[in-house]
Amino acid sequence: MFTGIIEGLGELKKIEKEGENIHFTFYCDFTNELKVDQSLAHNGVCLTVISINNDEYTVTAIKETLLKTNLGDLVVGSNVNLERAMSANGRFDGHVVQGHVDQTAICKNVTEENGSWMFTFEYESKGNITVEKGSITINGVSLTVVNSNKNQFSVCIIPYTFEHTTFKNIKAGTQINLEFDIIGKYVAKLMQGYQ
Repeated sequence: MFTGIIEGLGELKKIEKEGENIHFTFYCDFTNELKVDQSLAHNGVCLTVISINNDEYTVTAIKETLLKTNLGDLVVGSNVNLERAMSANGRFDGHVVQGHVDQTAICKNVTEENGSWMFTFEYESKGNITVEKGSITINGVSLTVVNSNKNQFSVCIIPYTFEHTTFKNIKAGTQINLEFDIIGKYVAKLMQGYQ
């Protein structure tokens, strides 16, 4: 369980393919605090730490994960948003995030808004929806939807979030990971039985 509050950035150091799996080795500032078998969200994707070597650690993504996320687009030197699992004795600052990416979306537009940025994303209809002022997770970042249309929505990003996450690297055409609000997903699933 995560909250969508990013702790830091990871830098991809090595990519190793093994069958249909990919092992990603990252560097981050808090590698020394990680443990093998620990869950860590990478751009919103919950992955298990399988090894630690000095200031680098390795995680594995299986074919299913690679097909449904943007992790397959990473190259050595890429940055990812990182968040460790929620602490039971900490504050709940974002919203309920599972680390289970529902699908990807494409950035359609980035507009500078005199001190903030508005990002507009488009996604394929797969039964997922957004609502204005509802929660959405983009590359692991907990955000509030500003504008919601069919298969498209916008979010506004403050300077702190822009500088301390991968949002500074997102431009028109960039593929991102989406995790829709868990409560909305359950309501949508329940309503399917009554249509």
